[in-house]
This record gives sequence, C-alpha cells and structure tokens, in this order.
Amino acid sequence: MPPSLTTLTDEAMLALDALTGRATNLVNPSIRLGVTGLSRAGKTVFISSLVHNLLNGGRLPLFEAGRSGRVSKIRLEPQPDDAVPRFQYEDHIRALVADRIWPDSTRAISQLRLTLEYESASGWGRLFSPGKLSIDIVDYPGEWLLDLPLLAQDYRTFSEKTVTLAGSGIRAELARDWLALSATVDPAATASEATARALSEAFTAYLRACKSDERSLSTLPPGRFLMPGDLEGSPALTFAPLPNLAKGSPARGSLQAMMERRYEAYKSHVVRPFFREHFARLDRQIVLIDALQAINRGAEAVHDLERALGDVLECFRAGSNSFLSSFVTRRIDRIVIAATKADHLHHESHPRLEAVTRRLVERAIERIGMSGAGIEVMALASVRATREATVKHGGEDLPVIVGVPMAGETINGETFDGERKTAIFPGDLPKNPDSLFEALESAPEGEHLLNFVRFRPPHIEETGGGLKLSVPHIRLDRALQYLIGDRLA
Repeated sequence: MPPSLTTLTDEAMLALDALTGRATNLVNPSIRLGVTGLSRAGKTVFISSLVHNLLNGGRLPLFEAGRSGRVSKIRLEPQPDDAVPRFQYEDHIRALVADRIWPDSTRAISQLRLTLEYESASGWGRLFSPGKLSIDIVDYPGEWLLDLPLLAQDYRTFSEKTVTLAGSGIRAELARDWLALSATVDPAATASEATARALSEAFTAYLRACKSDERSLSTLPPGRFLMPGDLEGSPALTFAPLPNLAKGSPARGSLQAMMERRYEAYKSHVVRPFFREHFARLDRQIVLIDALQAINRGAEAVHDLERALGDVLECFRAGSNSFLSSFVTRRIDRIVIAATKADHLHHESHPRLEAVTRRLVERAIERIGMSGAGIEVMALASVRATREATVKHGGEDLPVIVGVPMAGETINGETFDGERKTAIFPGDLPKNPDSLFEALESAPEGEHLLNFVRFRPPHIEETGGGLKLSVPHIRLDRALQYLIGDRLA
C-alpha cells in the first residue's frame, strides 16, 4: 500500500493486528482470501462454486493436495469476525443448483470460514504442521476497492480528475446533465443543502449510467454512491465534484467548503475503516473481471477496464512475506486477475481470452510503474453453463456452445423463454491481443465482436444416492492451487 494511503495511526494498528494474527496462526493457521470483482464479474458465484466443489469432492485436478489425497476433511466453521455478516453460501448454492438462477450480486462485505484438515507432503511438515488450515473468504464489492485511491487525494484533486474523465469519450454524453448543472453553480456561493443534494443526485445518475449494461464502464468512485445501504441520504454521501475551483482555501460557509468537508467525511467514515479493518488484513486476493462484456462494449469500455485495473493493483499491499516481516506487517503476496465467463467462448478461444487479460494487466502495470511479481492471470468460469458442440455451416464444421439462454435474451430477433436450449457461434478472439485493441479502435459504434448472451446455470445431475454432483467449472482448481496450494504443501 502506497504510504500516502495510510496514516501513522493506521500503520500502528496494522502492525498490532499483524503481530496478533501471527501469534494466533502459530496455533491455528489461517489465511484471509479476499474475493472482489468489477461490476457483474461473478464474485458470489465464484465463492459459492468454490466452496461447493471443495465440500462435495468436485473435479479439481490441479488442486494438488486434493488430487493426491492429502486432504482428509473439509468443513464450514463459524467465522472469526462476529461483526461481519456471514456469506450466505447455502442460499446462494440453492439458487444455483435448485432454482437455476444466478444469485444476487455482492452489495456489502461478508465472510465465510472453510477449514481443511490435511497431511503435509514433506516429513518435516508432518512433524511440525498442525495439519489444519482455515480459509477466511472475505467477499466485498469491487466498487469499495476502487475507493481506496481517494485516501491519497484531496477534494480538489478528486474534482479535477473526475471532471476531466467525465468530459472524455462516451462519458461526456452520460455526464451532460450533471456537468451542465455544475456549470451553473458558484463554488464560492453560500452553502445550500438543496444545491448539494441536486448535484449529488445528478452525479449519482451519471455513475449509474456509466455502470449500465449498455456502457459497462469500470472506473466509478465513490463506490457507495451506487450502493449506499444505510448511509443513503447522509451528508457523507451528499456531495459531488465541482469544476473550476479557485485556488486557495475555500471561504467558511461556502458550497465548496461544504463539499470538501463531506468528501473528507466520506473518506474518514467509509473508506478508511474498510481499508484498516478488512482490506489491509488480507493475505491473498482474487480480482474477477468481465473482460468479455467490456470487449463487446467497445474500445472505451476496455480502456476503462484497464484504468480500473491500474487503480486496483496500485492499492494492493503486494510483496512477499518473510517470517520476521509477517510479525509487523501483512502483505498480499499472491494476486489472481481472472477473466470470468470463459464458458461463453469455445475452448479454442480460452488461451486468447487469457492473453487479452494478461495484456490488459501488463498495460495497467506499465502505467502505474509497479512490478508484476506475484500476479497470476487466467480465464475461468466459476460455473460452466454451456457445453461445446460442432455444427455444419456452409460445408464447414463450426465450433459452437450450447446452453439455455436466460428468459428475455434475444438472438437474431428470437426471444428465449429460459427453458429451451440453443447453439450459438460466439465468435473468435484474435491470436494477437494487440490486434484486438486495434480492431476495437476502428470498429463502428455499436458493433459487437462477439455473440454474447447470458445463460441459465446448468442442470445438475443427481447420483444414485440422491446427492447433487458438484457444480461444473473451468479452471477453478487452477485458481485454488495458486491461491492456497503452497500453504498445504
């Protein structure tokens, strides 16, 4: 974490927490796995499928400890943080398996503890290891993560960056009403609650328009404007960036002074507690992104995803943990950036989706000037909702995917009822990811490179004993092995 995001008080509290956590880990080893994602990337589905596969002996061939038979028991246990809501795994998996609907998206932080009993692969490990590891899965909205850079920005910087971004590309049209209203306001005028509320509502409408399926933009701080919860209507959420701020400190009682005070309150009461109490305590992290949706929405959505990835990676307290350093600080030493919904492409395009995602990450890393060490990139599907087939078209074999489109999805003018299967050719990604960026730049507005529809979760067969089989997936085991495999060695 860049020093500018923390105060001396933060660092002291984090050091104390690290020391306490390290002492506890000597007796009861645990690892805190953060799961987040940018809009509609499937955080809830990822956690539900991961836990279901572990509890039900799912196919996880790349998860070495499970494949080799060294894991003897896996169970859910009460979470260690009583003040954090429990991730409602049972409800979410029921929605996926029994109702075949996608569970509701993440709206707040939640947690789940999964404990594995295992035998170490080495003699020394069997001698000294307690043979038990608890995985505390911490689920939180990606919008909260994108708020962390605000800790290093004052109100003037936040306003300048936000207004400049809002005036570029397709955002200019989406921000038109908010920017027009802002232009009529004098920051030096006497503070007015009605004016502050009108500006805040117009600014929030702009953020919602950016997040909509039609645009799929990713850089949308402040995140709580889109999911206010019990803060809705509070002064900490009733502010907005202002253009053309005069230099120097604002006059007491002015609109600008009110906005600055509320912006700082948002950082103090919303962003900093999340950083200190949750984010800074993570050991490993997976960030899920919907790269396919961004690709289908065009060059600007892809560039915005790249910008958001840079903001995300810059926030992480990344780096290796030595035995001694772990007593005074916690670092996220392994990060997975995963492009989800790989089942929406034929497997021949999976390496290409991974290459595109890796190029996005590399470009984001280059922009912020950090090292890519400890970052793994992959394409996965937490729940595989399709199967692959081949159809004859024009005398040639055409690779297609087969699934049940969600009710209301439309393909070539045909609207589906959520019950009937269909086969679609999803399109191909280019072998060279740079050529994809070039194609997006030159593509006409509204033209889609991929045939992209939403599918229902699959029907899960029952075994002879009446038990549900594990949820099918793509590369969930690879992510699991990278994130926790070394802790089970």
